[in-house]
Amino acid sequence: MATPSVQIQISEPEYKLLQTLVYQECGMYFDERRAHFLQDRLQRRLKICGLDTFYAYYRLLTSYQGKAELSALVENLTVNETSFFRNKPQLELFQKIVLEELLRRKQERRDWSLRLWCAGCSTGQEPYTMAMQVCDALAYYYLRNPLPFEMPVPKPLIPPPWKVEILASDINYSVLRAAQEGVYPETQMDSVDYAYRLRYFDKVGDRYAIKRSLKDLVHFDFHNLKTEFLPQRNDIIFCRNVMIYFDEAEQKRLVEKLYRCLNAEGYLFIGHAESLFGLSDKYRMVHQNNGTAYQRIEVAG
Repeated sequence: MATPSVQIQISEPEYKLLQTLVYQECGMYFDERRAHFLQDRLQRRLKICGLDTFYAYYRLLTSYQGKAELSALVENLTVNETSFFRNKPQLELFQKIVLEELLRRKQERRDWSLRLWCAGCSTGQEPYTMAMQVCDALAYYYLRNPLPFEMPVPKPLIPPPWKVEILASDINYSVLRAAQEGVYPETQMDSVDYAYRLRYFDKVGDRYAIKRSLKDLVHFDFHNLKTEFLPQRNDIIFCRNVMIYFDEAEQKRLVEKLYRCLNAEGYLFIGHAESLFGLSDKYRMVHQNNGTAYQRIEVAG
């Protein structure tokens, strides 16, 4: 058994084995710049498991009994930094341009469904932000484009006949549990203005809970972006600050998979520091007031 005070050194072959296993499992690639981070997380898990070599840890991870530990390691490798209304120029583009265009296009076809996917949703602030903005966009659109449908009482967040589904997924089970709970401390509410707090949150002591009506629009699930079994037929995908974990080959594979997960002329939103330049020519960049999105181009044949 390893003693907690002694740090066990990882050999180059052991590091390569574990680096490759992580890459094969979830697509995360740790190059030389991030090798120290991976080694630090491996050291922590080795101590928790009470093992005395990294090869023994590798054997555990690749065994049937080691599935839970592999999941725990992956959770420790993701940095779950998120917030409400993150990157406001991009969210303005999402609400005022993309959603407006999408709602108009769908109404022309008498297609009243809207399906969005937030990939890498962390503790839920991003998909709940998306839900708030969809509700606002639909309310404004409905005012200008009233439909001959009787409005139920009390007035619902989503006016009939529109139906909205937001799927939010992550590879980390613990953040998904927090997201499903949907309760946030005051310190995480700085970017949420007073009007949004009134409409979409209940104050519970010193914490803010997402209102049930909004919560019901968002469905949380586990997804590993490395696999092919991903949510299909999405009008909009948010996959922000996820590709930074992948090498270029895995980024290209992911962008191609996301293309197949989008409906015709659907939209992809990626992180502020991320770009599709050099990764794919199947998207058209949409840019306005420092906000950027990518629209799926329909390829003939």
